[in-house]
Amino acid sequence: MTKSVSAITPKEYTIDAFFAGVGGIELGFQQAGEFRVVYANELNKDARQTYELNHPEIKLDERDIHDVKPSEIPECDVMMGGFPCQAFSIAGYRKGFDDDRGDLFFEMLKMIKAKKPRVIFVENVKNLVSHDHGNTFKVIREALVMNGYFIKWRVLNGKDYGNIPQNRERIYVVGFDNKKDYDTFDFPKEVELTTSLRDIIDFSAKVDEKYYYRAGKQKFYDKLVDKINSQDTVYQWRRQYVRENKSGVVPTLTANMGTGGHNVPLIYTDDKQIRKLTPKETFNAQGYPKDFKLPENMANSHLYMQAGNSVVVPVIKRIASEIQSVLDSNNNHVKYDNQPKKYALLFLDINGRYQGESYVVKYSDNKQDLEEYVENQGGVIYSDKEYLKAIQRKKEYKFFMIE
Repeated sequence: MTKSVSAITPKEYTIDAFFAGVGGIELGFQQAGEFRVVYANELNKDARQTYELNHPEIKLDERDIHDVKPSEIPECDVMMGGFPCQAFSIAGYRKGFDDDRGDLFFEMLKMIKAKKPRVIFVENVKNLVSHDHGNTFKVIREALVMNGYFIKWRVLNGKDYGNIPQNRERIYVVGFDNKKDYDTFDFPKEVELTTSLRDIIDFSAKVDEKYYYRAGKQKFYDKLVDKINSQDTVYQWRRQYVRENKSGVVPTLTANMGTGGHNVPLIYTDDKQIRKLTPKETFNAQGYPKDFKLPENMANSHLYMQAGNSVVVPVIKRIASEIQSVLDSNNNHVKYDNQPKKYALLFLDINGRYQGESYVVKYSDNKQDLEEYVENQGGVIYSDKEYLKAIQRKKEYKFFMIE
């Protein structure tokens, strides 16, 4: 690996954002400190309307990411995105990268390769790490580290790491283009949940009639009355039965709230009525600030979808604060330019499927050289099969893989 050195002491760090949604990830970074969005891309017109209402200073690129050329986007310090998790049918990194079917992750990877940002940030559903028995995340992990990034990932719950009363587990991947930043960075620690349901939900509010459940209005109303009787928790109607969230927080918000299936969470109001959360309250449950604006002329189904697709902003803010601290502390930024050869030796340190870190140790045209290196280090090389078995266990493993 060759080194290129630059002394950087920026007052702010620039962001290129893909799959921006309503801007929750960018908002968390901006709340953390000196981050500025210089480019944002979002295809969905309804999400763009909410984004632009709250960030009029940012001009959104409304094109499909497939139509965006890397030369058309600005250089940035941080590239981020919560790409939609499509089914991966790719066996491994090299095959996947050469596949031209246009999986959305690889479209974002194309931008990463072209712009080589100092930091990459990815947020996605928890199940990304278990999809296809772990193969999907293996593809993503390998793609990032084999393009020169030192990455760490962890599944964090909004109620435990964002002080927001919502049971929302998401995977966060943070990557740096140099090992010093990577070594310095760590995810935030767990915090006590002190924000109550009443801090985000107005149990005494008189809201529009359309939010209430009434006898004769819903055929399952009698089942609701039989079960919904506490203000210490939040409920959901799950097609055939009432589900109470036993942990006393809002259940995981979903994109299909209000459109059948997983309905909008339900509460028992101060005047002993049953109603669903308003769109504003679902955004509150994601930790958006009280002054975050929702378009008045937009259908509730679209607003619920936007909230369900979004992020827990305070969790993003805490991770962003850790990233900024790392960047500020490393003024002499040393970037390692990867020089791929036929084989790459990857190091992995994992703790079950939901926490880990990885990077390329070295490249070689001779596989035996990498095997001898591992032997001299007293390490062990895992096959794909051994790796997939390891991530199913709730244990810590340190090992190498050759790709």
